[in-house]
Order: sequence, then C-alpha cells, then structure tokens
Amino acid sequence: MKKQPEIEKNPSTEEKIKEAARRVFTKKGYAATRTRDIAEESGFNLALINYYFRSKEKLFDIIMLEHLQIFIHSVMGIVNDPETTLQEKMEILISHYIDMLIKNPDIPLFVLSEINANPVKLISKLGFNKVQHGNIYLVKQWKELAATQKQLLINPIHIIMNVLSLTIFPFISSPLLRNRTGMSLEAFNKLMEERKKLIPVWINVMIGNSNTN
Repeated sequence: MKKQPEIEKNPSTEEKIKEAARRVFTKKGYAATRTRDIAEESGFNLALINYYFRSKEKLFDIIMLEHLQIFIHSVMGIVNDPETTLQEKMEILISHYIDMLIKNPDIPLFVLSEINANPVKLISKLGFNKVQHGNIYLVKQWKELAATQKQLLINPIHIIMNVLSLTIFPFISSPLLRNRTGMSLEAFNKLMEERKKLIPVWINVMIGNSNTN
C-alpha cells in the first residue's frame, strides 16, 4: 500500500493552537485541562492538535518551557555580565522583568502554579540542577561587596525575593487591583513603568539599612 505523504505543518496553525492552550492551561491548570478543551478554544479538531503535538503533556511541556525561558533563562545574560556593576544589574533586571511582564501578563500565574504543582520535574527539564549558585557573576559581586563591609550584608536571597515580589506580584494582583479601583490597563502599565525607577531606589535603601543594624 502506498504511503500517504505527510501533511506539511503550518507555523500559523501551530502557534494558534499554542495560544489557545496557554489560555486554557492558565485558566484551568494542567490537570483539569482536556485536549478537547484546547480544541474548542482553538477552533481546531482533536486530530489536528494530536498531529501537531501528539499529546496534552507534550503541548504543555512546550508551552511551559517557552514561558520559563522567557521568565528565567532570559536574565542569565544580565546577572552574568562582567561589565555591569551590581547596582546596574539590579536596574537592568527590574526593567527587563517589567517589560517582559507588560507583554506577557499571564506568565506569572501560569508558571508559578505549575512550579508549585511539580517543581522537581520542571527543574529537571530546564537543567537548573546544573547551575551552580556560586558561579553566577552577580553572586560574586555581592560577596565582594560584603567583604568590604564592617558588618555582614543580609543574605542576597532576601534581595532576590524582594526584586521578584516587587516586580511580579503587581501583575498577579492586577485583575483584582484594576477591578476594585477602576484603573485601566494603560494606567496600570504606566504605574509599572514608574516602578522601573522606584524599585531600584527601594532595593538600595534595603541594602543600606541592612548595614546600619
């Protein structure tokens, strides 16, 4: 029997399926999402979705890895840049995260919910277990700064947590905040643009105050 030629995949169709899957996964989570839900959201049939992605798990893995690469991997070049100071890295990192989240406001809830659901699997897939904390240039700079201080600086993890919370949490709370205040999306994004300048100031105050105690 003559073999049927394989249908050429259409990048536009593939991206539309992924966009629909992102919306459904974000709303329902991986476990509660059915491939049929993605088909209904995208307007494509189950057979076509299975042809492009084989299974719900493979489709989810592709989307999650893309999100995490945007969310985490994209900053590695910033934190490992030997040409910028520690303060400059903080400013660039904050600006980068805010720009990225304005463009992709659904990423935090999607990523954080699934990280909490299965952190070991995601860390393994991304290869984070191969990244040594001490090899990050930002950490080296922090240690050099600590060596010049009469008193020890606070644990740098506190600063990382503060940077992440000050930049990411407003996007997580955005729907509630805008609903309760009547703020438009444009007004919210303007506030976030202002935080590019404000957050580095607050972080510097935290670092300074930690050395006076």
